[in-house]
Amino acid sequence: MVLKFNIITFFCILILLTSCNGQTTEQKVNTKNFVYSDKVNALGSSIMVIYQDKKDIYWFGSWETGVYRYDGKTLINFTTRHGLPINRIDEIKEDESGNLYFTSCHPKSTIVKFDGNTFTTLSPISSNDWQLKSTDMWFRHSYQHEKVYRYDGITLFELQLPKPPNLPNPFEIYSIYTDRKGNIWFGTNPVGVCRYDGKSFEWITEEDVTEFRNEGANGVRSIAEDKNGDFWFNTEYRYSIYDSTTFNSDKFYTRHQSIGGLDGKMDSNLDEYLSTVKDDNDDLWFVTYRDGVWKYDGAKITHYAVQDNSKDITLFSIYKDNNGDLWLGTHENGAYKFNGVAFEKFAK
Repeated sequence: MVLKFNIITFFCILILLTSCNGQTTEQKVNTKNFVYSDKVNALGSSIMVIYQDKKDIYWFGSWETGVYRYDGKTLINFTTRHGLPINRIDEIKEDESGNLYFTSCHPKSTIVKFDGNTFTTLSPISSNDWQLKSTDMWFRHSYQHEKVYRYDGITLFELQLPKPPNLPNPFEIYSIYTDRKGNIWFGTNPVGVCRYDGKSFEWITEEDVTEFRNEGANGVRSIAEDKNGDFWFNTEYRYSIYDSTTFNSDKFYTRHQSIGGLDGKMDSNLDEYLSTVKDDNDDLWFVTYRDGVWKYDGAKITHYAVQDNSKDITLFSIYKDNNGDLWLGTHENGAYKFNGVAFEKFAK
């Protein structure tokens, strides 16, 4: 079911790298005087996440060298010297006011708010205040917890996710996704997928999303909706989701065999992936660790190799920017952008 080239070893390493502990300290560091002092000519090699904000400024999060800001002309690097508590960035989000949030999960869990001048590390409080408001922001907790964060703009709530029925196993939350109807989804390792609709929790614990057969090596790292409203949980199946019980079943979903392996083979190893995005044409794009990027238009699958000096590189994430352009985050080769034909390395 998984990629053959020591994929279990890779994910075990990734799990170790992503483990972190909660942090409750708060600090404010003014960075105004540093904005133009750390211009750089190129991104670092480890660019794991990419984000474009409301002002069309790009932000590149590294696992090693902090975060980079690019306005189309100037590339600036923020690190611990400028107020970041750590030089690892796992997630970048933005609120309605344009404040940015940088999540770090190694070696300590932090959520840092950046208003353009000041980095503020948010302090969580333990709570059972589960709510679902369109203005709330959701963040992943550290690896070794069954918890998530909900931020209402004032308070960062640390919430315990209930266990799925009949699965007492410990688990971690790998991905968070808000669907078209405003429901929040949590992808876990290894107990499946949970939907919270503001009133109750519903679990999907089918074999393909629980990963017990694979010793929990992968987990649900990606959640996406296709043009038909079906959900993809980085497995070979797709799920139709319902708001009420249908088909005389106690399930709120039906599971469908979908494209299978990305390469179209019956016994393919390419039926799990790290990251997914839907483009402006409603095509789905899937990122694998070592086997490049695959596009599915609803009828056919197209493969795009991603290489450096004719050698396949290791990928981590895919992102669609405000213009509909696609970007890749990589482990060791910076950022890549799709030019309409192929993915090429970004250089300012």
